[in-house]
Amino acid sequence: MSDKFYDRRDLIKGGAGLALLAAASPTRLLATPGFRHYPFTLGVAAGDPAPDGFVLWTRLAPAPEASDGGMPPHDVPVRWEVAEDADFRRIVRSGSAIARARLAHSVHVEVSGLRSHRPHWYRFLVSGADASPAGRARTAPAIGAPVDRLRLAMAGCQNFEMGYFTAYAHLAREPDLDAVFHYGDYIYELGPGATPGPRRHVGEELASLADYRRRYAQYKADPDLQTAHAATAFIMSFDDHEIDDNWAGALDKDGNTATVFAPRKAAALQAWYEHVPVRLAQLPGPRSAMYRRLDYGSLVRVHVLDTRSHRSDQQCERLGLTRAERNQCPRVDRPERTMLGAAQEAWLDRGLANDARWNLIAQQVMVMPHDSRKDGSSATETSTDNWNGYPLARQRLIDSIRRRRLTNVVIGSGDAHQNYIGAVPLDVRDVDGPAIASEFLATSISSGGTGNARHADELDALRNNPNMRMINNQRGYHIHTIAPDRWETEVKVIDQVDRPGGSIATLATFQVDPRRPGPELA
Repeated sequence: MSDKFYDRRDLIKGGAGLALLAAASPTRLLATPGFRHYPFTLGVAAGDPAPDGFVLWTRLAPAPEASDGGMPPHDVPVRWEVAEDADFRRIVRSGSAIARARLAHSVHVEVSGLRSHRPHWYRFLVSGADASPAGRARTAPAIGAPVDRLRLAMAGCQNFEMGYFTAYAHLAREPDLDAVFHYGDYIYELGPGATPGPRRHVGEELASLADYRRRYAQYKADPDLQTAHAATAFIMSFDDHEIDDNWAGALDKDGNTATVFAPRKAAALQAWYEHVPVRLAQLPGPRSAMYRRLDYGSLVRVHVLDTRSHRSDQQCERLGLTRAERNQCPRVDRPERTMLGAAQEAWLDRGLANDARWNLIAQQVMVMPHDSRKDGSSATETSTDNWNGYPLARQRLIDSIRRRRLTNVVIGSGDAHQNYIGAVPLDVRDVDGPAIASEFLATSISSGGTGNARHADELDALRNNPNMRMINNQRGYHIHTIAPDRWETEVKVIDQVDRPGGSIATLATFQVDPRRPGPELA
């Protein structure tokens, strides 16, 4: 894998979306921009670790709240350095990249040639300004190499309005992290005051590229989020709120046609790419694929899924239906209905044929059966927006795992703003029967606000879901410590997010045996 610095031909070959191509007018290179204000206000980040490198990211934005980030309409050269020490005395890779005006002056550098499974430090430099903050990222182990231990965090759902990102400050201090899987909802597209909390979104509900860029700038200016990115590499995905709540494939939640939704979706996905550390392969366009695979030696294969772009429309999910109307709406699943799309389903099935000790399916929404009825109700309720709303697609996933005779599959999920830990049963009609996979659904960073042990109307939730070992309504993240003979997950919860300074604690620790799916309390 070689270092890449992208010119216009690279972007077009990568299948840039409509919004990107519209913004792709020629610009001249501004060699000495002469910054009046510090340009690295949005921090730095690394992502998608490989055995010989990772992606480096930053964005030049001396005035992040401005529509243009305070930058002139010109491309700007940016230097980067990677060192094996925090003082940058042993610089092992360096080069120059271009902050493209048409990409909001963001920079994505795919670094290669590094030594495997060791920490590295990186920074950016631009003429006329002080250096960027330094970030730290660890390369993955060599392909097939034996690995004694891997530590992965899992986090997401960070609604700026609903609370502070203090959990990220604690996550940044977690020792020996190899990476963070971010399952999505990095921003929320809603207008100011749409969700109650101590902070307020700038601008109205997002629609244009300028809207999404401004919202990302607001989120990425958060110091706790910047600290977490600088501490370790992130494996980025997206869910619904990066674009529009509960969008599915070519459709939004509001009943618009695909043609009406397409410009908004293209703008949102371009802004996502401009603000996260992902590779050129994830540049949105007709030939791009957001799903991808990362191997950590012989220990773990990580399958990063995209459960939004290729899914069929949800059943009974159109605007205006009450909860009762959605529950009464007839649902008739069909074999052609899909969560992943045929190509991604086949890709995942092929990828599960491996010799890794563990398979982590890193994705966005709950897979295991879940009865979401409220206390006092006798009628079973299930979501239409997660895998419970796509039962035949879920059965194909179960069949794929069973056909491979795998007992080592762990599913990482999010979206629900609670901790749900349990098992995916081999037979979904027998939820308390033998398991085919373990699932750890991580709670939110801030969405939902300061929580408690359980929602007041869900005290019977565990009784209604015998395949689950924990249901908890607190904010935080998960830490997975993975060894060849044991998967251990710590459920980290923060006591409050409506004010800064929340304290973190380990609520519980679960373990999984690679020979027997299903989590148990350690």
